[in-house]
Amino acid sequence: MEMQPFYQVLDPFLIRFYRLTGYPWADFLIGTLVLASLALIIGEVTISLAFLAVKKRSDRVTEESRRYQNLSLDALKAGDKQAYRAANKLANDAFGKSFFMQIALSAAFLWPIFFALAWMDYRFSGLEFSLPFTGYSLGYIGVFILLYAAAYLIFKRVIYKLPYFRRIKAILDTYCSRAGELKSIADPLPPGQKPGKT
Repeated sequence: MEMQPFYQVLDPFLIRFYRLTGYPWADFLIGTLVLASLALIIGEVTISLAFLAVKKRSDRVTEESRRYQNLSLDALKAGDKQAYRAANKLANDAFGKSFFMQIALSAAFLWPIFFALAWMDYRFSGLEFSLPFTGYSLGYIGVFILLYAAAYLIFKRVIYKLPYFRRIKAILDTYCSRAGELKSIADPLPPGQKPGKT
C-alpha cells in the first residue's frame, strides 16, 4: 500500500520518534506515546479554536435554553399548561441545538486520532504484540489507544497551567456558573402557593 503524499511529508518527522533507543519494543512505545500526545495536543487546540469561533452562537443558544426552561417552569407552577407546552417545546429545541453543537465540537477534538492511526496503518499494519499469560495479542491500534488514554490523564493535570488553556477554562467556568441560573422543577413554590394556583 502506497503512502499518501500528506503522510509522506510527515513520515520522516514522525518515524524519528520510533528510532530513539535501538530497542524495537521501547522505540514503538516511545514513538506511539509521542504520536498520541501530538494527536491530543492538536485536538485540544482545535476544539478550543472551534469553541472560540462559535462562542457567540453558543452563548445565544445557551441563553435561549435557559430562558425557555425558566419560562416553562414558571408556566407549570402557575398551572398554565398551554404556556408550559409552548415554552417547553422551545426549550427542547434550544437544548437540541446546544447538544448537536457539543457533538460537532467533540469531532474537532477527535479528528487527529484518525490521522495518527492512518499513518500508523501505513507503517505498522499487521504488527501484533503478545500479551503475557493471556494467549491474546494487541495490535498497533490497541497500543495507541492505551497510550492516548495515559497521555490524556497526564495532560489534563497540566493543561490549565498553560496561559492559553487557562483563558479557555475561565470562559468555560462562566458557562458552569450559568447552569445555576436554571430553574428546576424541584425549586420550592412561594410560601402558601400550590401548583396550578396563583
